[in-house]
Amino acid sequence: MVQLKDDLSALDQNDILQFIFYPRRSPVLRTSKTNAKDYKLPVDEDVSIGCRFHVYSIESPNILYFHGNGEIVTDYDEIAPMYERIGANLFITDYRGYGFSNGTPTVTHMIADSHKIFESFVNILKKENHTGKIFIMGRSLGSASAIELACNYPNQIDGLIIESGFASIPDLLEARGLPLGLLNLSKETESSNLSNIRSISTPTLIIHAMYDQLIPLGQGKALFDNLSVKDKRMLIIPDADHNNIMFAGMEKYFKAIEEFIFT
Repeated sequence: MVQLKDDLSALDQNDILQFIFYPRRSPVLRTSKTNAKDYKLPVDEDVSIGCRFHVYSIESPNILYFHGNGEIVTDYDEIAPMYERIGANLFITDYRGYGFSNGTPTVTHMIADSHKIFESFVNILKKENHTGKIFIMGRSLGSASAIELACNYPNQIDGLIIESGFASIPDLLEARGLPLGLLNLSKETESSNLSNIRSISTPTLIIHAMYDQLIPLGQGKALFDNLSVKDKRMLIIPDADHNNIMFAGMEKYFKAIEEFIFT
């Protein structure tokens, strides 16, 4: 397993994990699209992560996408064409225990696996002669993996996109009414998106819903405010919540992404 700079084991308590991960399984369901390809990327001994690559063209920008909780890669078969319409390739990855991946999800595994997934993603692009820029995108739970990679590989990516991101997992748990003291968890001692995002040096786009009740807008604003990079942008989708953000503000949502990845 990848050696992480932060010890995340405090977040791997069963009492916490049940509020962080909601894995859904699925067989390897092949999409009817001829430009989509499935991968099982090895991340640990006897553990592989399922991914699906929707390709528009080998010259297009490439987005490595870490999805939200309760989602799986096959959910994005209907969404991938929207990325294709703006001229982007979309590589979606699951987590352990999700989709057609095996293993058991923990916070430590999720963050460590993101490094292996990124390494495999870059190798796939080289092997298949892709020439477009590389972007990392994370939605909700996936924001942790995306920010982790942006911190560690600034010279290998061209930008970071965070949609419905949270400041820290302890903040997220506390917002849901879970007493951190009883869980033996401290905001100060845990690695967080908020602290990690301060070291990011790549252009960053933050997208958040005005009325997100699961991850309040204030958390997205906190991420934006703590970015020190010069090229930082934030889009707030009005009249939207956590689960309908993309569809409620589809035109603005994809226009912001298109402008970000092509400028």
